[in-house]
Amino acid sequence: MEIYFAASIRGGRDDRQLYEQLITFLNQQHHVLTEHIGNPNLTADGETELSDQEIRDRDVAWLTASDVVVAEATHPSLGVGYELAMAEQLKKPTIILYRPQVARLSAMIAGTSFFNRIYEYETVEEAAKILERELARLK
Repeated sequence: MEIYFAASIRGGRDDRQLYEQLITFLNQQHHVLTEHIGNPNLTADGETELSDQEIRDRDVAWLTASDVVVAEATHPSLGVGYELAMAEQLKKPTIILYRPQVARLSAMIAGTSFFNRIYEYETVEEAAKILERELARLK
């Protein structure tokens, strides 16, 4: 499956290593279109070699081409919120992961009936099990 992985970039890179681990796990059996989100060289400044318009257009194309959206939504991010709204508009199956011990999920996400695959987790291993199970259900 083609996976659009959404996670915080300009909203903060505190979980960059976690994103990298989740992307590596997903890439074992699928293709993550947005694997750059786990890149250790990507800072909160984002992709400075591209214009904001180029990033937006590319990401919308990837989101449209994806089979499923996986969002790590622990850290509030305007971009991730936008991507989730687009996923809903495009009716893309969406899996949302977050760590409640770090932050409470936005009511705009948690309160949207379209998002019926929202999962709390604590460890990468737990998140990987959730993703494995839910992606198998979507095949």
